[in-house]
Amino acid sequence: MLKWILIGLAAIILLIALVAIIGVLLPRDHVASRTLRLKQPPDAVWAALTNVEAFPTWRPNIARVERLPEKNGRPVWREVDGRNESMTFECETFDPPRQLVTRIADQNLPFGGTWTWQINPVDGGSELSITENGEIYNPIFRFMARFVLGYTATLDGYLTALANRFGESAALSNP
Repeated sequence: MLKWILIGLAAIILLIALVAIIGVLLPRDHVASRTLRLKQPPDAVWAALTNVEAFPTWRPNIARVERLPEKNGRPVWREVDGRNESMTFECETFDPPRQLVTRIADQNLPFGGTWTWQINPVDGGSELSITENGEIYNPIFRFMARFVLGYTATLDGYLTALANRFGESAALSNP
């Protein structure tokens, strides 16, 4: 019995080591993009993206948002999820209603980077593209993002919630 417990423990340790080694070999930085067509004009899409206080009403993973003092005249806020874990964001580019660039402002997370929202008018509405320029510092998180979750999982969740907010379906595509 003890022999099988030791073999099982050794297998788990070996698996974790293998995941960490593969994670170290993966690049720290990645780029992922997704596009969503909406039947809304660019101004309506812009309003939804920038009204951070309303995020908890349409983003299921956000429990509350705390507005923080602006930085260089641009918005800064903290999103808090249902487990009371938070992440702070700051705007780098605020060009209504065309482009918004936000950066994760927390320095103590195992990941970081920017999201660039590009809104283009199209016949019958808008096309919204989000590009994530991500950085994953922890090798095990790198492995999980690449092989388990996928780089577009968070983008897909966000865009699906946005489409639902407008009562539309989320037919997502790569730009």
